Amino acid sequence: MVGNLLREWRQRRHMSQLDLAVEADISTRHLSFLETGRSQPSREMVLHLAELLQIPLRDRNGLLLAAGFAPAFQQRPLEDPDLDAARKAVNLILTGHEPYPATLVDRHWNLVMANRPAMRLMGGIDASLLQPPINVMRISLHPSGLAPRIANFGEWRAHVLARLRHQIQLTADPTLSALLTELLAFELPPGTDSSQDDAHQFNAVVVPFRLRTEAGVLSFFSTITVFGTPVDITLSELALEAFFPADAATAEALRQMV
Repeated sequence: MVGNLLREWRQRRHMSQLDLAVEADISTRHLSFLETGRSQPSREMVLHLAELLQIPLRDRNGLLLAAGFAPAFQQRPLEDPDLDAARKAVNLILTGHEPYPATLVDRHWNLVMANRPAMRLMGGIDASLLQPPINVMRISLHPSGLAPRIANFGEWRAHVLARLRHQIQLTADPTLSALLTELLAFELPPGTDSSQDDAHQFNAVVVPFRLRTEAGVLSFFSTITVFGTPVDITLSELALEAFFPADAATAEALRQMV
């Protein structure tokens, strides 16, 4: 029932009925009737509440179906001609970011695209981890992936797990929950302080990614870029993570690698 779904999303966003009602410019009584099923929302009201609750487009379609309406958002493959401009923009960002690494991932952290420096840093990991779909979180923490080469593995693992837990809290995505269970089961490199997992706070200012390479330890910080106001499910679920050198030595080493 659409009312139950609206209530679940409101609670997931830690919003009271009063808060959401004020934001939606409706009475708390009307919102309560919508959540209990005593009133049926219009298509416009479903989309209005979904926007205020920042519900992903994929789940907005689910809300519309539950309310008896047709889905509003399409999902095209990135190769679709209608997404040509977006695909070109991504390519421009990825290549323009070189010699620094950058990746494009979907909502489950599967690799969609990567520039040459990013692929170069993934060199040497077990070939099985590079079979599609390539999951960047799995590569990062797997003992046959980058884990043995991450100089601050305990800190980085805590950051990755906290980011994933936060995403699960917001979306309740079962695929992400399964991924978290898988990551927690990985064997830790010798000397890893797993206590950092509990000590890490999701809102830490900057967590460096420090990777051992033939050029020495390279240190990065990253930024996340998403499409603004997307109306296509595929675009709405893409995130571009760009890594920047955290020190002059890393910047110079990357230039030399190119």
